Amino acid sequence: MPNIYDNIQNQFAEGLINTLELSHRSDFCVGYFNLRGWKQVTDYIDRWAGGENNCCRLLIGMHIPPHEILYRYFSQLDEEIIDNKKANQLKKELAQHFREQLTRGIPTEADEIGLKKLSKQISEGKVIVKLFLKHPLHAKLYL
Repeated sequence: MPNIYDNIQNQFAEGLINTLELSHRSDFCVGYFNLRGWKQVTDYIDRWAGGENNCCRLLIGMHIPPHEILYRYFSQLDEEIIDNKKANQLKKELAQHFREQLTRGIPTEADEIGLKKLSKQISEGKVIVKLFLKHPLHAKLYL
């Protein structure tokens, strides 16, 4: 039976950490990815060797602002086919969004360490990141 974390009775961070302590791999599917939040799980992912059966696969959907949803609704762009040009444009937009995340507020030393570990984990094959561009994913984490 699945566990539901509402952050009232069941705290998500605690449940996630308890699960990662017992795991040797994970699949995360998120609609929104906060780069600074990675520091909460980086030490658990670091324990894994990497490779297909010992890594974290991270699927990131696109968060779409409300005004964009309305625009798509009224212009019927939901049927739009995503070609390479559009996919590259969306990737650039997501990269810009990540840059904006990093420029808000004053980054802490823990934030910087977490980001460096994420970069290292990606290069070591401990974290595999893919973007889902066809339509937005619900902004929840599924394990």
